[in-house]
Amino acid sequence: MNNRRNIYFYALKEEHIQDKLEKLYDLAKRYNFNIVDSHQSANIIVSVGGDGTFLQAVRQTGFRQDALYAGISTGGTLSMYCDFHIDDTSKMIEAMTNEQMEVRKYPTIEITVDNQTSFHCLNEFSIRSGIIKTFVMDVFIDDHHFETFRGDGMIIATPTGSTAYNKSVNGAVVDPMLSCLQVSEMASLNNNRYRTLGSSFILSDKRRLVLKIVQDGNDYPAMGMDNEALSIQHVEKVEVKLSDKIIKTVKLKDNSFWEKVKRSFL
Repeated sequence: MNNRRNIYFYALKEEHIQDKLEKLYDLAKRYNFNIVDSHQSANIIVSVGGDGTFLQAVRQTGFRQDALYAGISTGGTLSMYCDFHIDDTSKMIEAMTNEQMEVRKYPTIEITVDNQTSFHCLNEFSIRSGIIKTFVMDVFIDDHHFETFRGDGMIIATPTGSTAYNKSVNGAVVDPMLSCLQVSEMASLNNNRYRTLGSSFILSDKRRLVLKIVQDGNDYPAMGMDNEALSIQHVEKVEVKLSDKIIKTVKLKDNSFWEKVKRSFL
């Protein structure tokens, strides 16, 4: 990490976290890192909190591809994006002094709404009914009509996001070495009249998913980008694909994705 010396800390404005930040500042300075006040000046961005804070840090700093991200947990345990615990500085020191530090690369999703506005997600994009009524969408894979979905909504997740919202609706946990998207249904309606696939499916990074919202009074969907809501009225079409943007994080010894899955769920 010799070529990365400028650190920006992203943390919630909570008193108990602010007190612990001072210790992190001292540790970083002890190993000749510079604490910067602006993420634009940083080449290391550290979130202090939990996975939600890490997602916000990535979003608020613009999905930087030229920076290295790291997560420090302030909770009882480590999590999927937090490789360090705020009370255990040994791993932090190892990372700061390791000249051959490896990086882990996380894919992101690019979402385009009505051919105009584009967004990125690290975990998942979700779309569902904004009113108490079933949500109807025509689902296209590339330019081919796949199905007409009727139900609560859909979740499109990255492999790293497959352990989050996607897993709660019985989607599969996907190895992040696979460059793909996972599409999972939320409470699809399946009977003699309406039919969907009824299970999650995987799309390669070469595929493009298009959701065309049927305009039946439900054209103001609730859309989520990771842990943030997106408010756009009169949505007609949403295009989703795997982005060229990747997020780089510290790759620690004995801390692979599957070790994190075991630690979190087993």
